[in-house]
Amino acid sequence: MSAADTQRRWRAACPNCGAPVEFASPASASAVCSFCRSTLLREGEVLRKTGQSAELFADYSPLQIGTQGRFQNEPFTILGRVQLAYEGGRWNEWHAYFDNSGKSAWLSEDNGRFVMSWPLPLQQAPKREELKLGAQQVIDGQGFRVAALTESTLHAAEGELPQPPKLGEPVFVAELRSSRNEVGSLEYVQGQVPRWSLGQAVELPTLQLANTREESAANWAGRSLQCPSCGAAIQPELSQSQAITCGQCQAVVELEGDPNGDLRFHQQAIGTEPPIPIGRTGRLSLEREGAKLPWQVVGFMERCSAPDDEGEQYYWREYLLFNKQQGFAFLVDATEGWSLVRVLTGSPDLVMNSARWQGKTYNLHEQYSALTTHVLGEFYWKVQRDERTEVADYRGPGGVLSREQSGNEITWSLGRTLDSAEVGAAFGLDKVQQARIQNDPKPLSGLGDTLKGILIFAVIAILLVVMIKACTRDDCDPYKKQFGAESPEYKQCKLSQRSYSGGSGSGGSWGSGFGGGGHK
Repeated sequence: MSAADTQRRWRAACPNCGAPVEFASPASASAVCSFCRSTLLREGEVLRKTGQSAELFADYSPLQIGTQGRFQNEPFTILGRVQLAYEGGRWNEWHAYFDNSGKSAWLSEDNGRFVMSWPLPLQQAPKREELKLGAQQVIDGQGFRVAALTESTLHAAEGELPQPPKLGEPVFVAELRSSRNEVGSLEYVQGQVPRWSLGQAVELPTLQLANTREESAANWAGRSLQCPSCGAAIQPELSQSQAITCGQCQAVVELEGDPNGDLRFHQQAIGTEPPIPIGRTGRLSLEREGAKLPWQVVGFMERCSAPDDEGEQYYWREYLLFNKQQGFAFLVDATEGWSLVRVLTGSPDLVMNSARWQGKTYNLHEQYSALTTHVLGEFYWKVQRDERTEVADYRGPGGVLSREQSGNEITWSLGRTLDSAEVGAAFGLDKVQQARIQNDPKPLSGLGDTLKGILIFAVIAILLVVMIKACTRDDCDPYKKQFGAESPEYKQCKLSQRSYSGGSGSGGSWGSGFGGGGHK
């Protein structure tokens, strides 16, 4: 650090415990003592205690106080952070101070990625009650979509901050996204003018970060815990995990609060191991011609569509992938093939039954409700029992756009297709595993003439078997033996049998299921 940098700093003793408190930015009006966690207000050359900060929740961020980087060729330093808590968990917003301009920005977490946002003046803020989830909203002449409406509280803070934090203060956060790939945030605090900030997604490698945490300081990672359901040992590998599945009884255990306290869980039926094992690392490229990056399988879930009026539904699988620099992605195994999916930062433009994103038009393919039926591994959000989301899939030249709405949040994701051979090669699957990922159930509608003939033949064969009563074999037994009784393949086969025997009409659509998760 240069002499000029040293002279810019201001230091004083904490009025509560006497520990030194240092201000690196003249713009910082407040700080939190790192020793006693008193919140301090800077008034000229004097520090005044205004409250007490709660303990920070364990977090997974590679950032920490003192992390340095560059954005748009200007150096910055992380000086502080605030942590907001809401019903589904919590998130961090890091105070980034830009050394040359003297400006402050916020580097915040967004669905496993990061957004750099700048506080901006607002001519006229919409009233809180005017904001409707999914609706178009004009802010200072620019169009946005309301992507999330979140009741939160300011839970904790540390380091230097532009404004004094009021711990426990309710904050209503409206998240707005645009087709320009921008993220806007309106924060409503009672008795104050709404705060507006506007930002864009950033990739951590481009920030040239230094002094990051090599390993996360989260309290859960690496700890050996006891499953609250069966007592077996469970050990989270990722410190960002908010839920983990017991390897013995497959109970879903929530990781939050005090690691030494009681753990909450919910039980689920024992399922089969996924074709791609949890923990396996494969190299895949996000773009079709892009560089292949290492992605580790950290979670696995089976999802299905809600039954339609005729009881028809379909199943698909999603693998949660993790890369230290890129964050999270989803590898989706659906009836119409494989796709690699990432959650978008922005929101496409919607016109009638189409969505437009980055110059490409995607047409609405289908809409359905998706249910989470089984999970394994670790997840960066709290997996809920029978979690339900409303999904709309749009197809176009760039792949499949999916809109998912769960509660008061809407997320968009974009997936590129890839074949099973590429998946098998990427994860080094053996012949047995490769065979499993190639044996996807085939759709019941939209079949070619050959498959229709096979289907008709199968129906005739079933009728003959029933008539002569000469065979009681379960026609779905091969699926059961190869994939297991809880597998989507076996369930789909049994569902098809019921459809044939019950005489239901159309056979339904199996859809694509390209939607990949979307959670804070």
